Amino acid sequence: MKTSRYPIENSLPPFICGITGRSYSAAEVKYRIECLSAALAAELGIEVNGGSEFDKVIGLFSVNTIDTTTISWTAHRFSGVSSPISPSYSAAELTRQLKAVKCKALFTCATLFPTAIEAASAANIPKKHVYLVEIPEKTRRGATVPPDIKSVDQLIEEGKKLAPLPVVKWEQGQGARQTAFLCSSSGTSGLPNNVMISHRNIIANTLQLSTFESNYKSGKPESLLAVLPMSHSHAPIVAGHAGVYRGYNAVVLPGLDLLDVLEAVQKHSIETLWMVPPMIVAMIRNSAVTAKYNLDHVKATVVGASNLTKEINEQFARLLPKCQLIKGYGLTETAVVASLQNKADIMFGSCGHIFPGYEGRLISPNGDKATKEAFTEDGWLRTGDLMEFRKSDGGHEHLFIVDRVKELIKVRGLQVSPTELEAFLSRHPSIADVCVVPSPDDVAGELPLAFVALSPAGKEEDERILKQNIHDFVDGELAEYKRLAGGIEFLEALPKSASGKTKRGEMKERAKRMSEAGKARKLPKVLQVFVYESSDDETSEDDE
Repeated sequence: MKTSRYPIENSLPPFICGITGRSYSAAEVKYRIECLSAALAAELGIEVNGGSEFDKVIGLFSVNTIDTTTISWTAHRFSGVSSPISPSYSAAELTRQLKAVKCKALFTCATLFPTAIEAASAANIPKKHVYLVEIPEKTRRGATVPPDIKSVDQLIEEGKKLAPLPVVKWEQGQGARQTAFLCSSSGTSGLPNNVMISHRNIIANTLQLSTFESNYKSGKPESLLAVLPMSHSHAPIVAGHAGVYRGYNAVVLPGLDLLDVLEAVQKHSIETLWMVPPMIVAMIRNSAVTAKYNLDHVKATVVGASNLTKEINEQFARLLPKCQLIKGYGLTETAVVASLQNKADIMFGSCGHIFPGYEGRLISPNGDKATKEAFTEDGWLRTGDLMEFRKSDGGHEHLFIVDRVKELIKVRGLQVSPTELEAFLSRHPSIADVCVVPSPDDVAGELPLAFVALSPAGKEEDERILKQNIHDFVDGELAEYKRLAGGIEFLEALPKSASGKTKRGEMKERAKRMSEAGKARKLPKVLQVFVYESSDDETSEDDE
């Protein structure tokens, strides 16, 4: 099986910081894992071959760093689990996640430390088990951390003085059964949950991606852009494993600042950009800035999360004429990438071809009457997406995502559950009834919009002040991307069906009409699409 893999001696350093240039060779990464795992196991009292992996869950709440994957592999070294957590989470959301996965330790960065320490305390994680990941000085923006908080490098120095950990002893088939990552997802039911991704899942998807791309990958090892959040499930595959397996170099950036991205792409001659639609839009809207950089070496831009319009595709093609725009599809639950376009057969709107080893089945939206659970009785995963297969002129089958059955809002590629927002908003004393739907947005893709019917007390309040009050209510508890950036609209009552259910489809159509009416206003340019900081210090915000 050909997988475009390069020998270690010809491989590039697995990870390099796109801002400082700091990097480690593959051998150095391996040594850091050995030392860090020995120190962490000693601190936490962990036995390599004893207990369940769920007794050894390590949380990672940080912006992207060159040590992010190293920390995950450290957990695996003592047969534990890595739980990457979105750096946009509020303290309340982080607390819920830490409790849900029963984290034993938490790695964070300086800018997120106040949120991390508050949540760790609430989740009964001792302060001494909160550790610091180094980030560039530019990203810290003056943030400081108490001197008694150990850093990754300090732990590694301690680990150098300890005996190496015993070899992991697994039984036949344990890699298929044992969880490697616990990744949070809005799920096919719309409610947040944690998806168990096994070691075999990671290995299989790494090989699937490498095999699929083997017909057009050649020459020397490449550099790829690792700017999408490593807390998203795509990162363990794209930046963390597939790139390393093939001998590539992942240029890591802490968040999407357009100037940082363009500088890194030019400096490191990055050939493959993994992006989400808002990043494409930012480059187009700031075309004069983008044009100042030499991007002729960029061969492919891989985009997922949501659709791009034909107009955006055409504008991007004019901006980077030597670059092919490739679309893919995947879910946390599919662990992770399920389909990808092939450079030899690009078809607009397509999500490409299903990877070798995957099987798909189309069913009627009303034809699945078993349960609302994610899996059918015979083992098929319900993705909640409306799909079609169409043949290209070349006769190849392409997967198209037409719509979603599950009620999820895609904000800059991140899934937002209307159910979660509605349940939260229902706690507000001025709200009697609420329906949250997606409002189309050219930059974010979609934004949460709340249609609200007021309680008797709410009707007595000034609407302008009440709207701000509701925004503050949401902003104080939920991550930035879950906020009601699409707006709040007050109605006398929400439309109901004969059975008493809110007519969500009618509300979605109303949101679309409102969005179209608002497009007349001039759209601002975007230099900074999102920055992965704590919700208390975000200007705009992440994955896969």
